[in-house]
Amino acid sequence: MNLSNTGSNFTTAVYRDTLNTAIIKNVITVVLCISINYVNSTLVYTFTKHQVFKMNPRYILYIHLVINDIILLSLFILVQVLSYIIFTLNVSLCIVLLMISIFANLNNPLTLAFMAVECYIAICFPLRHTQICTVRKTYGVIGLIWAISILSILPDVFVALATESLEFFHSRVFCLRVNVFRNSNLTVKRDASNSVFLVTVWLTLFYTYFRILFAAKAAATDAKKARNTVLLHGFQLLLCMLTYIYDLIIQGLTFLFPNEVLAIRFTVSIFIQVLPRLISPVVYGLRDKTFRKYLKRYLLCTTKMP
Repeated sequence: MNLSNTGSNFTTAVYRDTLNTAIIKNVITVVLCISINYVNSTLVYTFTKHQVFKMNPRYILYIHLVINDIILLSLFILVQVLSYIIFTLNVSLCIVLLMISIFANLNNPLTLAFMAVECYIAICFPLRHTQICTVRKTYGVIGLIWAISILSILPDVFVALATESLEFFHSRVFCLRVNVFRNSNLTVKRDASNSVFLVTVWLTLFYTYFRILFAAKAAATDAKKARNTVLLHGFQLLLCMLTYIYDLIIQGLTFLFPNEVLAIRFTVSIFIQVLPRLISPVVYGLRDKTFRKYLKRYLLCTTKMP
């Protein structure tokens, strides 16, 4: 995941914004991220305060998705602001920040896949749903998601430790994945693993959607809601995919508009890294009646239950 609004290698010349432009860009980014994180944090708080959510696998997976969004936005703010203040970071610190962001970024499509499967089981196997989708199994699935994400990035770290000198880890770079994990084979490995992740998740979403479509009656309210939810998961996944082609979008637009490099990087970062995080609150925070009833109370800081 690119956490900053610039992607130039630290060994090349880098254009800098004027002070006023830098302030405006950072204010826009910080306000957007804090606003989204406020809503997402309220969702997490609502979840922790009511047992009805803690005992439902669907809400547990949803909150896991929201927490990952909070992590991604928090790191986005941190690295972007630091990139304007001190520009470069210590390589070791950059690796830690990148690893956390990559974990969270890979967790999202996997979580969407398991949420789609849960919807499929609820509609197509309602009598077995409570036996298959238990709270204990759900937390086991979340552990599995984190294990897969960790195993996908550990080879990059091991290769960097094996091929880079000790001085490199004490040096400073502009904090981007390509500047830290510089081995060309890692790029091939990253593209291959991303392709496997996305193809697997897309196949899961298509399978669950069409099984729900054909297994349930068209007039069934629950079936319609489940189909719409899976479609929203597909839209979320489509937005997740934009992260993987971030560099290609930047390169293409920069080629077309070479004099607008900084504006392109900022705009693309906002649309790919920040705004997609608005989708998660909509899926359950606004569409789900149970969650919405409690969410209004905490979001508006009122003491009277609606």
